[in-house]
Amino acid sequence: QLQLVESGGDLVQPGGSLRLSCAASAFRLDPYAIGWFRQAPGKEREGVSCITASGGSIRYADSVKGRFTITRDKAKNTVYLQMDTLKPEDTAVYYCAADRTRYWSSYCTMGDTDYDSWGQGTQVTVSS
Repeated sequence: QLQLVESGGDLVQPGGSLRLSCAASAFRLDPYAIGWFRQAPGKEREGVSCITASGGSIRYADSVKGRFTITRDKAKNTVYLQMDTLKPEDTAVYYCAADRTRYWSSYCTMGDTDYDSWGQGTQVTVSS
């Protein structure tokens, strides 16, 4: 059952920026680690970034370090992925997921099997 909603995907030129949003209407995101994942055609899903409930621990895949920034807004019950200096290889469907098995964990992972609540995905296409 999909419980998260991603938005913000679009077609953008190389070097451009997008901000993806991940929102939940049925539960609060506050206590849970949130991860962003992506899947390109013909490839396996890969972890992009994750953030702990407190926001005190953040991780990025090497391929996006220095270009992507994950943040969370408790008031809006939303987690964002700011993507700058986009490259064609960033083209993929992006998903957010919540790890609802652990409350207020001090760490987050980028393994998709650690997350149990997912969104439907949003398409990001980087092309000139």
